[in-house]
Amino acid sequence: MHQQHMKQKAVESRGDHAMGFSHEKTTHHFRLLGDGGAIEVEANDAADTANRDRIRTHLTQIAEMFTAGNFDTPLFIHGQMPAGVPEMKRLRDVIGYRFESTAQGGRVRITARSPEAVQAVHEFLKFQITDHHTGDPLTAPGR
Repeated sequence: MHQQHMKQKAVESRGDHAMGFSHEKTTHHFRLLGDGGAIEVEANDAADTANRDRIRTHLTQIAEMFTAGNFDTPLFIHGQMPAGVPEMKRLRDVIGYRFESTAQGGRVRITARSPEAVQAVHEFLKFQITDHHTGDPLTAPGR
């Protein structure tokens, strides 16, 4: 139990550094969808425009990096290559990443155009759900 707690603290610490905002003042969700999924982050306080803006900057950069096949940030945060990344790199021509603003932050909408790419995206998002302990569903709606 202690070792798991220490691992979680390390993920949170590296995540705060890489993302530029505190996990304690924000909420992450990883959504599995029929055609891919989404990475969502919002400031917990609607008046916290500083973190909202940092979230938007970070997620814009993530969409650009992932589009280029660069997954260095998740590797740094988790201390290992997340599941699905090798396949997402190989299939990058059939996976799209688009930043979208939300009221308190933003999301990276991930759209995959083949069953193999959808599976890779889902493996990546399930890894995120499990490692970040978000409690998000591990299946896409309707699956």
